Amino acid sequence: MGIGRRDFLQFAAAAAAAASPLSPKAAAALDYPSRPVRVINGFPAGTTADTFSRLMTEWLSQQLGQPFIVENRPGAGTNIAAASVVTAQADGYTLLWVTAANATAATAYEKLSFDFIRDIAPVAGVDRTTFILVVHPSVPAKTVPEFIAYAKANPGKINIASGGYGTAIHLVGELFKMMTGVDIVYVHYHGDAPALTDLVAGRVQAMFSGAVAVELVKAGKLRALGVTTASRLEQLPDVPSIGDFVAGYEASGWQGLGAPKTTPAAIVERLNKTINAGLADAKIRARYAELGGAVIPGSAGDFGKLIAAETEKWGKVIKFAGIKAE
Repeated sequence: MGIGRRDFLQFAAAAAAAASPLSPKAAAALDYPSRPVRVINGFPAGTTADTFSRLMTEWLSQQLGQPFIVENRPGAGTNIAAASVVTAQADGYTLLWVTAANATAATAYEKLSFDFIRDIAPVAGVDRTTFILVVHPSVPAKTVPEFIAYAKANPGKINIASGGYGTAIHLVGELFKMMTGVDIVYVHYHGDAPALTDLVAGRVQAMFSGAVAVELVKAGKLRALGVTTASRLEQLPDVPSIGDFVAGYEASGWQGLGAPKTTPAAIVERLNKTINAGLADAKIRARYAELGGAVIPGSAGDFGKLIAAETEKWGKVIKFAGIKAE
């Protein structure tokens, strides 16, 4: 049976479209990555965020066949790192190691050159980390309710350490103050290590610490009263959640990967699938657990929802505490 002129022209047009080359972005996504990828981290080398990022970038390098290189750009509450990724080419070769600090910076810093939620595309969540409310053994409280009662009986007399003004460790304590009404006084240090040193020495009485305090608790140098997440910490299974006593209290650090907003969806999806495969790997899960983290697999959309919810939550705490970026 013959083919009419109109049918022939439609067929020819469809065939030509099917054979036409892909757009530059689509073509680039197919063979991604074809060269080294930079992952910008807003924290210095040797920090927890740096260690966590290198664990995941090592996995990405192994699985995707190109080096994923962590580039540390600390400063301005991680805003220097974020700004450099916001303005980078959206081709998947410059990524951002996203942390809770990016969510809190949205409120703590009044004038930013970017809007984090608008300008950074979520790729994948990686982990959540727990904080521990620890006290010096001289503090008579042995439970969270006893600590609250002790603080209320001694307003303004309990000094609580933080690793820095406006840091996550500071903010989880401010959330505790906001929800319990206790009057405790913050003493800010330049880093968690000197804060813990003074706590062990008894110069301050309490601290919301990361997992680094676990060994000090096991050695009897500090007493753990509660953890900030709904689930208990694997290394301290007998320490309850603060939320068991303060209804609705929950706080954690979290980390993941982001990219410039218009990064091709195919690249975001490939990265997301590869990261989730890593989070399902027993060795990687175990290593994150050793560092005090719990993996948070999920879609890019899931990670975006987490960022939005945390930005709103900590914005309220920052306003309550009157925190302004220094």
